[in-house]
Amino acid sequence: MTNPTPTGPLAGHREWTALVVLMLPLLLVSMDVSVLYFAVPAISADLEPSGTQQLWIFDIYAFVLAGLLMTMGSLGDRIGRRKLLLIGAFAFSAASLAAAYAHSAEMLIAARAVLGIGGATLMPSTMALIRTMFTDPGQRAKAIGLWSGVMTAGIALGSVMSGLLVQYFWWGSVFLVNLPAMALLLVLGPILLPESKDPAPGRFDWWSVPLSMAAVLPVVYGLKEIPSEGWHVGYVVSITVGLLFATLFVHRQRTTASPMIDPALFRGHGFAPSVVLNLIGSFAMMGSAYFTTQYLQSVLGKSALEAALWALLPSVPIGAAAPTATALVQKGVNRAYVVTAGFLIGAVGYALLAFVGTDSLWLVLVACGVLACGIVVVISQITDLALSSAPVERAGSASSLMETAGEFGGALGMAVLGSIGTAIYRHDIPASAPDTARETLGGALSVADRVPGLATAAREAFTHGMQGAAIAGAVLLVGAAGLAAMTLRRIPVHSKTPDEPSSLSPSGV
Repeated sequence: MTNPTPTGPLAGHREWTALVVLMLPLLLVSMDVSVLYFAVPAISADLEPSGTQQLWIFDIYAFVLAGLLMTMGSLGDRIGRRKLLLIGAFAFSAASLAAAYAHSAEMLIAARAVLGIGGATLMPSTMALIRTMFTDPGQRAKAIGLWSGVMTAGIALGSVMSGLLVQYFWWGSVFLVNLPAMALLLVLGPILLPESKDPAPGRFDWWSVPLSMAAVLPVVYGLKEIPSEGWHVGYVVSITVGLLFATLFVHRQRTTASPMIDPALFRGHGFAPSVVLNLIGSFAMMGSAYFTTQYLQSVLGKSALEAALWALLPSVPIGAAAPTATALVQKGVNRAYVVTAGFLIGAVGYALLAFVGTDSLWLVLVACGVLACGIVVVISQITDLALSSAPVERAGSASSLMETAGEFGGALGMAVLGSIGTAIYRHDIPASAPDTARETLGGALSVADRVPGLATAAREAFTHGMQGAAIAGAVLLVGAAGLAAMTLRRIPVHSKTPDEPSSLSPSGV
C-alpha cells in the first residue's frame, strides 16, 4: 500500500512565506496553554472567581482543544483546510477580545472555551496545509522541523510573555496580544495559502463527534487531576468512562460507511508507530515540566517571572535540533536511527535530572535542554513520517490524530511521573509534619514558618521525588528507543500512501 514518494515540485518563496504566516497561529495556540500563569493573581483580584471557577479558567482551554481536535481535523478535510483555518482565526480573535474585557469569571470561562474551539481548528489545519504546500519530501521535512520547534518554544514563551505583559499592563493584555497576528493571518491567508480538501469525503459522521469528545475529555480530565489530587476513585472512574467511549468510537470508525477517522490511515507504513511514539515523546516532555517548573520556584526560591525567564534557556538549542535531524535523514541516515538517537538523548536528559540536588540550577537547565532537544528530534521526524504516510486528502485527520496523541501523552506524563514523585515525597516527609505539608511542597512551604526545619526537609523530599520520576522517565525513553528501532527500521526514508481517494475508501477498510 505504500511506495517511495517521488520528489515533488519544489516550493518557492510563496510557500515559505506562507509557512511563516502559518507559524503565527501555531505560536499563539501553543502560548495560550501557559499564558495565564502570571495573570491569575490579577484576574483573581479583579473578577473574584471561586476556587472551582479559577480551575476552569485554567483548564477549559486545554479540555476543549483536546476534545475537538479529531472533529476539526476531519471537518477541515471536508470543507477545506484554509477555510477552516480562517474561520478558526476569526473565532480565536473574537474570543481573545471577549476574554480581554471579560467582566465576570463566567464570561472569561466561556471565552476560554471558544479559544479552545478556535485552537482546535488551527492546529490540524496548519499541519495539513504544510502537507499540501510542500510536496517535496526534503522541503516538507524542513517545514515540519520548524513547526515542531515553534510548537515547543511557544509553550515556554507563553508564560514569559504573560509575566511581562501583566507587569506593565492589565491582565487582559495577555489576550489582546493575539489580535495583530490573527489579523495578519486573516489578511494574508487567502492570498498565500492554497485551498485543499478531500475531493470525495463522504457524509460527515455527526455521531462520531460526541463519541470522540466523550472518549477524550474524561481521560484527559482524570489524568490532569491525578498529579495534584492523587488516584481518587472519581478520577479513575473518569478515565475508565473515557476508555469505554473510546472503544465505542473505534468500533464506529470501523463499521460506519463514512468514518470521521478512516481506519485505513493506520495501514500506511509508519503511521501507527508515529502516533504511539508521539504519545511517548509528549509524555516525556510534559512529565519533566511538571517537576522542573516547581523546582525553579519552590526549591530554588525564584519568583514566577524569574523562573519563566530561566526556563527559556533550555529552549535555545531546540532551534538546531530538528534541522540537524532532518539533514541527517536527507543524507541517507535511516530515520529509525535518528528517532532512536532522539529518545536516547532524551533519556540522558532525564538521567541528568536524577543527579539534581536542592541547589542545582545549571544542572536542571542543562538536563532540560538535552531532554527537549532529544524529544524535538523525535517529534519532528515522526510527524514528517506520519504525514508522508497519509494521503493528502486525509492530511487533516492524520494531523489531528497526532496532536490528540500528544495531548494524551502530556496528560499521562504528568499523571504517571507526578504520581511517582508525589509518592516519594510523601514517603520522605517527616511523619510529624502537618497534613498540609505531607500533601505538596507548596503546602509544606505555606506552614514552614511554624515548624522548624520543615522547609529544608520538604525541599529535599521533593527533589528526591523528582529524581525517582527522572529515573522512571529515563527507563521509559530507553524502552521507546528500542521500540522505535524495531518499528521504524524497515520503513523507507520517505514513504506514503498513494493519494488516490479510492485507496482509502470505506470499502477498502
